[in-house]
Amino acid sequence: MSTLIALVFILGFLAIVMEHPLRVNKAASALLTAVLCWTAYVFSDMATPEAVTHQLMDHLGEMAAILFFLLGAMTIVELIDAHDGFEIILSMIKTRHRRHLLWIFGGITFLFSAVLDNLTTTIVMVSMVRRLMPEETDRMWYAGLIVIAANAGGAWSPIGDVTTTMLWIGGQISAVGIIRNILLPSILCVFVPILLLLPRLKGVMPAVQREQDLTASVSDGWQRMAVLMIGVLCLLAVPIFKMYTHLPPFMGMLGGLGIMWVVTGWIHRGKNEADRDRLTVNFALRKIDTPSILFFLGILASVAALNSVGLLRQVSDALAQTIGDERAIVITMGLLSSVIDNVPLVAAAQGMYDLTTYPMDHPFWELMAYATGTGGSCLIIGSAAGVAAMGILRIEFFWYLKRIMPLALVGYLCGAFLYLLLTGPWPLP
Repeated sequence: MSTLIALVFILGFLAIVMEHPLRVNKAASALLTAVLCWTAYVFSDMATPEAVTHQLMDHLGEMAAILFFLLGAMTIVELIDAHDGFEIILSMIKTRHRRHLLWIFGGITFLFSAVLDNLTTTIVMVSMVRRLMPEETDRMWYAGLIVIAANAGGAWSPIGDVTTTMLWIGGQISAVGIIRNILLPSILCVFVPILLLLPRLKGVMPAVQREQDLTASVSDGWQRMAVLMIGVLCLLAVPIFKMYTHLPPFMGMLGGLGIMWVVTGWIHRGKNEADRDRLTVNFALRKIDTPSILFFLGILASVAALNSVGLLRQVSDALAQTIGDERAIVITMGLLSSVIDNVPLVAAAQGMYDLTTYPMDHPFWELMAYATGTGGSCLIIGSAAGVAAMGILRIEFFWYLKRIMPLALVGYLCGAFLYLLLTGPWPLP
């Protein structure tokens, strides 16, 4: 029966990878895979239905912690966007020099993806590129850098990438540890591609004629700034909340959402209902990417089924026998994340290796966070950030493969090498 469960998972995973050719949303494939895996498990002779149900409910608590965290984070970001908070950043960019813009966009993307998330940051920054740059070639080069910077920025922050968040909530890494040890490798992962891109981008970019917004913003200037600052502070406060209260991170995120709800309600209390509606939490909740939430639920539940029947432990033993070196295993998993979604990879790793083997803040987990967070930049389809950039600017797969992939790969390997150099010999498992 375990073979059947593995086959169901593989078929479901292929359906997720082939989402566009099959024209089946990956959330639907993930949910069906989860249900079929647990159904096969409950009808097997490996455990009683009561035991299977008990295992499922145990896993549900861990899954809910991640999902509620993402729900709160996405809603806060949508509130900032509804108030045009990101326009403040756009108004600050005055230079037209290509090389200066390269550093500006790389730096802003790197920092913002650590606070928001790499997908949202990519959407915001690529939209700015489209508005600031008239030439298509410039747009694609900068979009490629933005994908690399967004993934690297999310890797060193406990709230910057869903996989890092999974490891943080799962107890494999701490907020202080991941920031202290992965920040420099992540910076190098972006710094190297920027240096390699500088000779290609020269001169001053022509100005683009910006269309005047005919619909006046319902949000005033001070309201934009207030919502942006409070929203960012709420996101930054989540790791501090966990550190001092020892409560799960999703509690801090939901607390931040509650603060944003009160603040936005008070700010717009005097507006008419039509103007107030699109600036409320209710509107933001309707705009968040609900299919992504359900996708994460399906993936986490599927991997939980594999863990419950012992398949992940078998895979762990097989990797140890074939590859052997744990550093090579993690770096290989990072490169695989450019082909395979990094969420199931990290979820599988959490099931394959427990905290008794590799305790919190072990280099194995920190390198896992870096590798699976940045390795997806090697292909345009390897990360949510890449897929978003491809959709907004219609970047071709092979154009990215030829021009951006070498930059991303060199940056990824340089960052990984720097981390291994800084950590030295790993403690034995």
